[in-house]
Amino acid sequence: MFAKGATGDHVYTFCYAAESEDFGAEDAAKLDIWVFDHVKSFFNSSRSNQTLFSSLNEEKVVLFLHLLGIDTNGHAHRPNSREYQENIKQVDEGVKEIASLIDNFYGNDGKTAFILTSDHGMTDWGSHGAGHPSETLTPLIVWGAGVNYPQKVTTQFFEDNFLKEWKLENLKRLDVNQADIAPLMASLIGVPFPLNSVGTLPLEYLNTSALFKAESMFTNAVQILEQFKVKMSQKKETTLSILFTPFKPLSASEQINYLKKIRLYIEQQKYDEAISLCKTLINLALEGLSYYHTYDRLFLGLSIAVSFVGWTTYVILVIIKAHTNLTKTIPANKKKSTLLFYGFASAGMIITFFLLIQTCPWTYYIYCLLPVPVWYAVVKEIPVIQGLATNVLSLHIGQSAGFLLVCILGIEILVFSFFYRSALSVGLLVFSGWPVITQLWIQAKTKALIWTLLCVLLAIFPLMPVVGREPNIPLVIAAGLLTILISFFSLTSLCKSENKYRDNEDLKVYFYQMFSVALSTYVVGSTHNSLKIKQGLPVMNQIISWMTLVFSPVLLLLSPTFLFERLFSILLSLMSTYLLLSTGYEALFPLALFGLMFVWINMEQEALQHYGLSLKPKLAVFNFTCTMDITQFRQLHLDDVRRSFFFVFFIVTAFFGTGNIASINSFDPASVYCFLTVFSPFMMGGLLLLKVAIPFVLVSCAFEAVQVTTQLSSKSLFLIVLVISDIMALHFFFLVKDYGSWLDIGTSISHYVLVMSLTIFMMVMNGLAQLLTTRRLGLPRRNKHHSM
Repeated sequence: MFAKGATGDHVYTFCYAAESEDFGAEDAAKLDIWVFDHVKSFFNSSRSNQTLFSSLNEEKVVLFLHLLGIDTNGHAHRPNSREYQENIKQVDEGVKEIASLIDNFYGNDGKTAFILTSDHGMTDWGSHGAGHPSETLTPLIVWGAGVNYPQKVTTQFFEDNFLKEWKLENLKRLDVNQADIAPLMASLIGVPFPLNSVGTLPLEYLNTSALFKAESMFTNAVQILEQFKVKMSQKKETTLSILFTPFKPLSASEQINYLKKIRLYIEQQKYDEAISLCKTLINLALEGLSYYHTYDRLFLGLSIAVSFVGWTTYVILVIIKAHTNLTKTIPANKKKSTLLFYGFASAGMIITFFLLIQTCPWTYYIYCLLPVPVWYAVVKEIPVIQGLATNVLSLHIGQSAGFLLVCILGIEILVFSFFYRSALSVGLLVFSGWPVITQLWIQAKTKALIWTLLCVLLAIFPLMPVVGREPNIPLVIAAGLLTILISFFSLTSLCKSENKYRDNEDLKVYFYQMFSVALSTYVVGSTHNSLKIKQGLPVMNQIISWMTLVFSPVLLLLSPTFLFERLFSILLSLMSTYLLLSTGYEALFPLALFGLMFVWINMEQEALQHYGLSLKPKLAVFNFTCTMDITQFRQLHLDDVRRSFFFVFFIVTAFFGTGNIASINSFDPASVYCFLTVFSPFMMGGLLLLKVAIPFVLVSCAFEAVQVTTQLSSKSLFLIVLVISDIMALHFFFLVKDYGSWLDIGTSISHYVLVMSLTIFMMVMNGLAQLLTTRRLGLPRRNKHHSM
């Protein structure tokens, strides 16, 4: 509304350009000074503009000043910085001048009310969106016409220390919900409460008569009660009368009783009793609103849960039937199949009729009918279930129970890791003992030792603070230098190795990529130094950053497709971009992750040989472009469940290893300063998503190598991944919240959506991994001439 205006001719706006919100600017306080200057100019111009002067002297005029500079400085420099403290002083002085200007303009008539507040707080590291008091507690300072005077108190208790810090212990603090500010503003300017407001009028802020307070609270109660009645009637219309369960504390008769009592108290001048009863009615109406909002939650939740269980069961049956030797093919009984079909079809028709007569929304049909075809597909596979049960019962009960327990424990660790990153560290420490538990260390002692060390090294990252809280550019530079050093030793090893298929001309590609990493390292240090001395983002650095982002994938596709060479090229290409998006220790994360992924590929070869599943291929000369005959794909082995779980675990580690850097609370604009400093939510969001995706690409490319070198079809492995993600999704479905802070609600929903889309996302990543590992751009090469 404030940027583009509103309908009618009653809203006038003045905004600066979006480009002005520059995190790398010399001082974002100029945005607030711009606001104050324009307000002064606006009032001064009215003295020579009769139309504007008349408009300003009408009743119920609202002036809204949005001070964004202080928010920008908080994000860019942190709240404890000198820039932020100076900005606060400037805003304090600006508010004082504007209040004085307005009072003088209206001749100090005492008819102006002022409200100073903010929409959110900020953490010490310059973010907001979680549930910490520093983010959810915001100032609310009200003074002027119709506003009560500060009340002195001797003692008052609050969990925070703000009163002591601000030296306001002797003044009464009145906390309200943010939604309560809307009815307060409406009351002060004398307009009806907003139709869909759920706020309660904070009477302690008003300096009005007891009658006015009682009548205002009565209006507030009726307004919220009307919302309750509308919601109740909507739900009643879409529910059979015999099944409808009303909110008993606010039945029709109870509503009438409350309204009559309140009106009687007001007539009898028992204003305190009337106000108390109004607050009770408001609380009940809000409870009732929540009751009807969540009226069908249990019913729909059970329907979705039944679909989940059925779908997961069906996928398991498909895996067993098509990709294992556990069951035999049994001819279908046509008579039973027909009877089964008509039975489930009848159930679907009954559910449809039941929903139809209740005029339910179309989404209800999806939720309620989905279990029918899913469970029909499951029940059709009864012979497979019987064969599976026979095989399971023939196994040792201790082994079966142990395998099931390990699977449950593994999935629970994955679920816990979404809330507690330290769970990933626990999982990685368990992984470090895998060669010992399976006796793999006997045949590959060196590889097993390196695997253990890298698991322990990677386990450190989830224990570190979330990315963005403590920027450390020297660590980013160190990561770049370490990448160059590792590249140098790797290239030296490549040059010394004897591979008749390798062309020495291809080594030039790696030198170009090493130069790109070195350039990125320089740009990171140079950019942040420039911003530190308030000189903004250097144009040349910005050009280099965008060119690196565009051309690094091209260099990757020029490298040879031998397993080690291509994976190494992928690392260099991604690191050159990742360094530009890093602000601290996370720059070291892809290096540690890649090291573990490379050892994982080698360890899987040892595992294949250990279980006698296939011959151990020579990885040194393995080429991604060599197509594999589909007849060479082997059936699934029990160890492939572990292999798929490793993949899912590493994918989750890639996302949460350095903190949930895609969340609102962890958003740090410093991550994109090498590319842009002007606030652009879509561009910045896209770059942050790229940063999140880079570790995923490393894991996916490693899994592609594991898949092709272990002779497994991607379909069979992804079906196992689908089962794991569906079980996790069922967990998160019951953890979805519609209350709490932005981050609590958003995180619960994003966790569910993330896991639900995990399989699709992995399929996309698998396609990208195949592209990055198998495709190679051909460039014209100079022919060699040999003299005779």
